[in-house]
Formats: sequence, C-alpha cells, structure tokens
Amino acid sequence: MAAIFGAEWLQYPEDIGEAAAVFRLCFVPEKPVAAARLQATALGVYNAYINGARVGEQVLAPGWTNYRKRLQYQSYDVAALLRAGAENVLMLEAAAGWRMHAREKDWRHCAIGGKETAVIAALELRFADGTARLFHTGAAWSCCLSAVRRANLYDGESYDAGFVDGYWRSPKVLAYEKEILIPEEGERIVEVERLPARELLTTPAGETVLDFGQNLTGYVEFRIDGAAGKTAVLRHAEILDAAGNFYTANLRSAKQEVRFLCDGRAHTYKPCFTFQGFRYVRLQDWPCEIRKEDFTAIVVHSEMRRTGFFDCSSPLLNRFFENIVWGQKGNFLDVPTDCPQRDERLGWTGDVQIFCRTASYLFDCERFFKKWLADLASEQFANGGIPHVIPRLHWDGDSSAGWADAAVICPWQIYLTYGDADILLRQFSSMRAWVDYMIARSENALWMSDGHFGDWLCLDETPTSGALLRNAYFAYSTGLLIKAGKVLGADMRKYERQLAATKAAYIREFLPEGEVLCNTQTGCVLTLYFDLTGAYQVQVAAQLAALVRETGHLKTGFLGTPYLLHALSENGYGALAYDLLLRREYPSWLYPVTMGATTVWERWDGQRPDGSFQEAGMNSFNHYAYGAVGDWLLGVAAGIQTVEDAPGFSAVRFAPLPDARLGHLRGAVETRRGRVESGWRYAQDGSVVYTFTVPEGCEATADIGGRVLCLKPGTTTLSAEA
Repeated sequence: MAAIFGAEWLQYPEDIGEAAAVFRLCFVPEKPVAAARLQATALGVYNAYINGARVGEQVLAPGWTNYRKRLQYQSYDVAALLRAGAENVLMLEAAAGWRMHAREKDWRHCAIGGKETAVIAALELRFADGTARLFHTGAAWSCCLSAVRRANLYDGESYDAGFVDGYWRSPKVLAYEKEILIPEEGERIVEVERLPARELLTTPAGETVLDFGQNLTGYVEFRIDGAAGKTAVLRHAEILDAAGNFYTANLRSAKQEVRFLCDGRAHTYKPCFTFQGFRYVRLQDWPCEIRKEDFTAIVVHSEMRRTGFFDCSSPLLNRFFENIVWGQKGNFLDVPTDCPQRDERLGWTGDVQIFCRTASYLFDCERFFKKWLADLASEQFANGGIPHVIPRLHWDGDSSAGWADAAVICPWQIYLTYGDADILLRQFSSMRAWVDYMIARSENALWMSDGHFGDWLCLDETPTSGALLRNAYFAYSTGLLIKAGKVLGADMRKYERQLAATKAAYIREFLPEGEVLCNTQTGCVLTLYFDLTGAYQVQVAAQLAALVRETGHLKTGFLGTPYLLHALSENGYGALAYDLLLRREYPSWLYPVTMGATTVWERWDGQRPDGSFQEAGMNSFNHYAYGAVGDWLLGVAAGIQTVEDAPGFSAVRFAPLPDARLGHLRGAVETRRGRVESGWRYAQDGSVVYTFTVPEGCEATADIGGRVLCLKPGTTTLSAEA
C-alpha cells in the first residue's frame, strides 16, 4: 500500500471561504539521504514546496475526478531539493479548486464533491545506509493563511503581496475516507507555451487592453511595482466588440479577474489556483508604467504531444486547422471541457464524443482519455444511464442520445487510434450497460421515449426529430459495442440480433419509401453515416445533396456536423463536400476565420458580419465541437485512414480526395508506428501527384481513383490524371 494511506487529512481549523491555506512540516534528516519521494494530494488543488522551491512542474494538481470515488495523488522525486544535515521545510498550499465553489444557489457553482479543502501527504526518505523514515501529514504539522486571499476557478485570484499571517496554528484533522485515493492516471496539467503581449491598446471607451493575438487558456505572468495598498486588476476576455471595446457579457457570471495588492516592492507574479480563457486583458488601476513587455500569457493544458499536422494552399483553411488545435489545447485541461472561459467549463459528453477522433489525431491523448473514461464509468447510473457531464454535477440525472454515447464511441476510437485493447477491456462493462439502457427503453426495437438535447445549435427551422436521433445513435453504439466485444472475444449474438432488428425498424419508421421522412441535413447525414439506409443509400445520399444545394450551406448542429462531409464524400459528392468546406460566408467553418477567429466558435455566427454578437447566454469563442471536421481534413482530404482489423496504424489505408480549388494539400499523423503522411498537388499539366510516407512495420495501401496499390515503408510518389 502506498505511503500516503498512513497519513491524515489536514484542514485549516476555521472557515476561510475561498482563501488559500498553507500547511507546513519542519524536519531534519538524521542521516545522509539517498532518495526521497513525496506523495501528495488535496481536496481542492494544491502546490507543494520544499525549502521554498516548487515541487514538480504541474499546476492545478490533483486535477478533476469523480471525487466521491476517485482522487488522484501525485508522486514526486524530491531528493535534489533537500538540505543535508539541516532543517528542511515542506509546505503544501491549497485552495478550493474544482471541488468547491462558493455560490451554491447557482448550479454552475455548486459544491461538486464537498465543502472541505484539505491536504494529505507522505514524505519517504531513504538513507544511504539502507534505512528509511516516513513523515505523514498529522500532529507535527502546522498551518497558516496564505497570501492568496481568494481563489476561484471561474472568478480568478486575489493576492496580497504584503500579507504575512505570522501565526502558525495546529491544523484540524479531518475524518475523511482514503479509499478514494488512486495513483495519478491522467496527464499532468502543465505550462506549455509563453506568448508575449502583441499589442497595447486604448479602446474607444478609454480602457487599457492587452492583446495577446491568440485566444488561449491559462493565465498572465506580470511584473508590477506599486505603492503599498494599491490594488491592480486584470480582467480577461475573448473578444472585442464591433466598436473595439472590451466584451465580457458572454462570460455570464464568471469574473475572470486577477487582483494584486501591492506592498511597495517590485514583483513578478502569476496566479496559482485558477485559469482563464482569454485573448484580451483589461488593466485597471495599474500603479506603475504599463509596458507590454511586462506581460506574458502562459498557455496551460494537459501534457499531450502534438501528433496531427495539416497544410494546404489555402491560408484560411490552414488557420482554421490551427484554430482546431488551439481549441483542443484550450479545452483539454484534465477533463475535456466544452469551453474554458464562462461559468461552465464542464466535461460535456456530447462535445467530446463528436471531437474524439479529431482529438486523437491531433495530440497523443490516450492517457488523457483513459482517466476521463474511468471517471465516466464510475459516474454511470445503476440503470446504465450516463450523466450529461463527466465528472458529474449534483443536478445531472438524465441521459441523452448523442451525449451518453460517449461511453461507447470514445473507447472505440481510442482503441482504433492507439491500438491498445486495454481501453476496451476497462470500459466494456460501461459500454454494454449504456446499450442495455437503450434496449430497456425500446419497444418494437426502437427507442421512442425520453427527452434529449437534439441536434444542438442547428440552423434548421424544424430541427431533426428526437426519435430519429435517438435511434440512429442506438444503432450506431450497438454496432460499436459488437465490434468491441468481438475484439475481446465476447459472445455478441444478443446484440447482433438487436442491431438487425433496430436497423429494420429504423428503415420502416424513418424512411419507409426510400427518403428520410425527417427532411433535414442531419437526418440524412446520420442515416447515411451510421449505415441505416438499407437498400436506399443512393436515394438518401441524393436527398442530402439536394438539401445542401437548396440552401448552399450547412444547417447542421452538434450531432450532424461531424459526419456531414463524410456522408457526402463517401457517396460520390466529394466536390459538394469541398463546397461546404471552402465556403467563406456565414454559415461555414471559414466564416469565423474571416472574422479574425483564432479558435473554433460555439455558434456558426457567434459574431455577425456587422460585428454584433449572438445572445450572450451561450456564445463561447473557444468551443471545439465544430472542429470535429478536422478528422475529415486528415482522414479524407489527405486520406489517412485507420484499418479496424489493424488498429493503432499497424496498417493504414490512404484514400485522398483532391480538389482543384486547392493547389496542394498535406496531412500527417505521428502514430505509435511512426510518422504517417499523405499529400497531393496539382501539376501544370493538370495531373495529380501523390506522395505517401509509410513507417517501418506498417502495412499500407493507396486507393487512387479506385486503383488500389500496396505501398512499402518509406516515401512513395505516384501520379494520376485529375
């Protein structure tokens, strides 16, 4: 058993609200130390220090889990920080973090896992003579208040540079369970990039604003030198309004501010217990000369290696791809959040299931998903239902098609991308329980009841029917469960019979005469992509193409958009798919780019052409959902495709789709086997030149205009008529 299980939970003895507290142990190693390891965690978030030096590189530890059942602890090698033969000081500074928020009347700020902020730790010293000593959190520790006077993930942080408590108290021992403690499963949250302020602005309203040139998630490090008692304020926002003024209405109740109370000395400061989503920072009551070089934005997200790359002849499309990348960086912060700025920042299951494939191509996020999916399984209801957000909030008791299906879709995709069947083994009971939930609610092989979110934020005057959406996902998840079960050697005959019955019933109910009765783009898209057309595939594809041509643009929402271009290109309408991809006017993927977007927007028209905004209650400018088209860019336009029978890119199928409106296009994915790359360009004679790169140990084929070729490891160049 890990050493930390012998420790006690320590809490500040009084209610300190949103202030941070410091817990301290002073000790002298009695012998030369050969090795030292610290295990620590908190009910809240914490930083550890030894002799004033920060322990580890991660921030916002221990992250966000299902606190009722799972709390990660971190392990650090701290031998290099110890002083031989002298007094050493170990300190843990802790604040509320994700676990507790003050405004309990607002569901967005409820106490997620309890009201206590506490720490627990064990320091193990191994001496050169082979003996060891353990220091646990307990009676030998003391505590005091921190100079961080307020810390809230949504509202920000207040720091008093002149505050010194000066009174070390005995902490309260908290009788709290330890069975929830688990070794760290997910990726560390770390500081990844540093961006200098690009411009110092004075807005028409006379406010001083920094522009960092990129919508990001993190915080600002700044240098400040002000008279004692002066308070400087930084407020964070994603966008300026049409007049060029600072805009915060879309943050709802989140303050996103940092307050610094000066003490008359120069300081370099950055927040410890909060993060913001922002591009712009407004400075208020700044007590010294404002120089943009004194401000640096620090980008923070889960530690993931970039693996997906894209380049083409269109600068707008290249910028859009980078916007997708920044959207993932901004929202993969221990959990896959919907947005990083307003008073929400929750692990919405619908958002992540539609983005999962793109996410797994852009970054190595296998470990990230294993941790989050373990939380999903632990939060699953006894009847197999899945909460809307993971980790779950107290109000979340329903299950919605297209959201709850993350329980099946995400494990299957992670298996395809990385090739490790362990994710299926770990999640299979959860996957099966969700499908059984739908089966239990079905009648005559269809799931016709219960409320759902639908095709969220679609543009249809009459949205796609909930019944069609429910049953399309019912069939899709059942099919994926069958595939996962066969990988694991399970008997899937029951589910095969269910899938056959549901498909037949779906056709009778929703396209009895060969056309989808719910005449929407999303209705046709899901019917096609989820293989529910039966003998009517040609008719449904033509119906979808007609709907797109009729409007000249997409009308899909969260559930239809990820598969829209796939449904077109897989059915002979590749040029029409490119029409939608390359469209610059609203609504389209490139429209926000023409408006200066540096991340993907929640709404197709978050900011309208005249500069006005959509309604502020739901208008994030960093929402990755519509960035799910990134998998089409890499998987269809560039043509890099996984093979189900050889997951993890042990085999790859190249099937690129060139379009003359782009002179060249290239995509690459750094796989477990090595770099897989595919590109094409139009030659002067109109022919298309293809280039494929295959890593060693990987089997590959290339489908060029219906002609399938086997490729050897290395780089191959082929030419074909356009």
